Amino acid sequence: MDSLLDEHEKLSKRAPLSKGLQDVQQTIDILIKARNSISDNPSSAPITLAKLQNPVKASFDVVKNDLGEVYKGLGLWSKALDKKFKGKPLPTTNYDALSSQPSLINRAIGMHLLREGQFSVASAFLTEASSNPLQTSVSMQKARLEHLRAAGVGMDTLSSEGLRKQFADMYYILDEMRNKKNLLPAMTWARFNSTSLEARGSNLEFELGVLQFVWLFTGGPFGGDHLNSMEGQQAALTYAREEFGNFQGRYLREIQQLMGAMAFCPNLMESPYRHIFHNDEGWENLATSFTREFCSLLGLSADSPLYIASTAGAIALPTLLKLQTIIKEKHTEWTTQHELPVSEVSSRDTATTIIPVPFDIRMPGLEGTDNRSQSSHDDAMRSCHCPRVIIEVEQMR
Repeated sequence: MDSLLDEHEKLSKRAPLSKGLQDVQQTIDILIKARNSISDNPSSAPITLAKLQNPVKASFDVVKNDLGEVYKGLGLWSKALDKKFKGKPLPTTNYDALSSQPSLINRAIGMHLLREGQFSVASAFLTEASSNPLQTSVSMQKARLEHLRAAGVGMDTLSSEGLRKQFADMYYILDEMRNKKNLLPAMTWARFNSTSLEARGSNLEFELGVLQFVWLFTGGPFGGDHLNSMEGQQAALTYAREEFGNFQGRYLREIQQLMGAMAFCPNLMESPYRHIFHNDEGWENLATSFTREFCSLLGLSADSPLYIASTAGAIALPTLLKLQTIIKEKHTEWTTQHELPVSEVSSRDTATTIIPVPFDIRMPGLEGTDNRSQSSHDDAMRSCHCPRVIIEVEQMR
């Protein structure tokens, strides 16, 4: 897939739609200006229209050139897709477990749109899905709706303003954090949910405080020169005295490291604390951590289930297509819906991969040993990759 990503990057650079939109908007502005001029002075219509001819023609030529680059880029992108997939048919089956669950599919799509911040699109989609349900028997549809409501995953839960407001708040906080370097909304949210975060064993509230300290220490709100950085160091020290007292019991060592960095302030780049104060990925990592904790408190996974299913499905398609060909040649069939006829192996494993599922979207339960054979030290080492096993071991300690 790397070749496709490279071609997509070339398409984005070769044919940026933003330039075409700007040129179209300029044409619209010219026409609106001419219309207003004629409306104010109707007698000037012939002269205004005569003057309008050349600018409009020139603007149309510019838009045409823009579209030409777009079409050329799309042509190259289409060739790359055809070369990669070569028109192979997708695997087919007579046992489609999802065809009878349209409500779950619609809910997954609606939830994905909400999680991506596409609130107007999600609203339109949920309205259409609710007003145009799949034609099934009345009894089956009623039973399905009752089952979804009992499980708390009905479409009405997505349509609620409370859920939309939650995600709107999340994206507001992320925008402040990423684009404005403003941690105050995130810190306010973390303080409000401090009890729940602590019950989860989350470090988010303290990590926000550390990044705020670093931002102040490096002169974030004051600028980057020496005098202003001195003011930032004093502001960071004041902040630490006011805020870090509540974290001493759990994060005393980390706080001591932050305080010890004060002695190296003239030359932090050469100090043992360089990784704390000069971490280019710190803001993005914290934003990812915040998103994970925010979704967890809502009872949701950090990543969209639709994204995970699509990613894993796309990775599995070549293997399943090959399997289907083998089954067809041997005149056999696979009718089990709840397991694959091939093994799922994490891409981190050194063994030969059959379906190379990325480690971050792999289910922890897949990391067990083979129950049909006696376990060994090697099996124990492999199980340590499982997050669930690691947590259980740490709790026992």
